[in-house]
Amino acid sequence: MTRIFGHANYDFIGYRRKAFIITLVLLAVGLIDLAIRPITYSIEFTGGTQYGFTVPTGTPVNVGAVRAGLDAVGLPGAEITSFGTNEYLVTARTAVKGADADNTSKTSAAITGALDNVLGAGKWTKGQAQLVGPKVGGELRSKAFLAVFLSFFAVLAYLAYRFEWRFGVAAVLATAHDIILTICFISIVKMEVSLVVVAAVLSMVGYSLNDTIIIFDRVRENLHKHRRDELTSILNRSINETLPRSVLTHATTLSTLGALAIFGGQVIRPFALVMFFGVFTGTFSSIFIAPPVLRYIEQRWPGIDNRGVKVKPKAMPGTV
Repeated sequence: MTRIFGHANYDFIGYRRKAFIITLVLLAVGLIDLAIRPITYSIEFTGGTQYGFTVPTGTPVNVGAVRAGLDAVGLPGAEITSFGTNEYLVTARTAVKGADADNTSKTSAAITGALDNVLGAGKWTKGQAQLVGPKVGGELRSKAFLAVFLSFFAVLAYLAYRFEWRFGVAAVLATAHDIILTICFISIVKMEVSLVVVAAVLSMVGYSLNDTIIIFDRVRENLHKHRRDELTSILNRSINETLPRSVLTHATTLSTLGALAIFGGQVIRPFALVMFFGVFTGTFSSIFIAPPVLRYIEQRWPGIDNRGVKVKPKAMPGTV
């Protein structure tokens, strides 16, 4: 891979207008879909009933069969979590047909019937059943958004400290692009937003930022090495120099995520799919969004040229 891309000299910055057009089209499609079909939140965010049960040690439990049994009694999308070797927790919506929104007793009865059908009556032991209110779900949702929001400030502060504020703004804008596109992707494929999906989005943010920081770090090095070069040339050189690493890293990551999406099962599949899309959009933004935005910022608020780097001034209206 190093031999193939070791001497790459692609004009990535030259494709910035086409990249921006592609981004705007994807954003428009995604935002229209979001406006038409709001995101569906999982039980953790909307509230439901938690129902614990245990089986004798060593007794195998087919989680897929239990989930199918819950679907059959009107509890689709129930979460099943295992603890140790014989303890399980079912989290299901309270909206059983014919029950009130907060009717835990009817939901518990439905779960009991499903477990009797799948595991067999008397072959499991009922644990505690309790209501998870929508208020708790609302707090979880607020904290999830707050975590993403605070990550922006943390990144901006870090990049402003390590590089310059210009780098930080470019990285944050590129990451915001990734998050919005990923949310649009979740809406388009009708994926339910759960804590697993939120974890995938936060992981994607870290992955994308890491990719952008690696390129910006090479930009900073080249700014010192090639003080008399034009900024566009330095940006292209930096992206090309990190291209072998990018191709290897993204190819191996996509291979792993693809395997998880296909063979990982229903629980891990949403995480793998969101990360799979996030790797694509993160790679795209770190090459075609962040460096051109940095170039634009340097044109409007020159800073690096004061150290000798040439920055082509922004063309004025009516001039060639």
